[in-house]
Amino acid sequence: MDILLVPLLLLVKAIIGIAITITVADVVLSWLMAANIFNVHNRFVYAVVDTISRLSGFMLDPIRKWKPVNIGMLDISPVILLLLLTLCENIINRILLRLC
Repeated sequence: MDILLVPLLLLVKAIIGIAITITVADVVLSWLMAANIFNVHNRFVYAVVDTISRLSGFMLDPIRKWKPVNIGMLDISPVILLLLLTLCENIINRILLRLC
């Protein structure tokens, strides 16, 4: 059973790492767009920003629907998502340590 479980857990851990990267990229891109550093009228920049915001929105929408987490103009739902993803990653690391 360990032969199947370890690769599956490693795959889930990699997916969590990708989700963390997408979330951080979305936060940084939104800050850069708010500071008017990125020209959103450029088609390539718009495509990249749109793709990343859709992917992160897929993960952030359930948190935003569950509880609106705005402090003034600051949206802390990415922070909650990052904490949950990090918690899941740590749990997977502990399971992998016990299996190996």
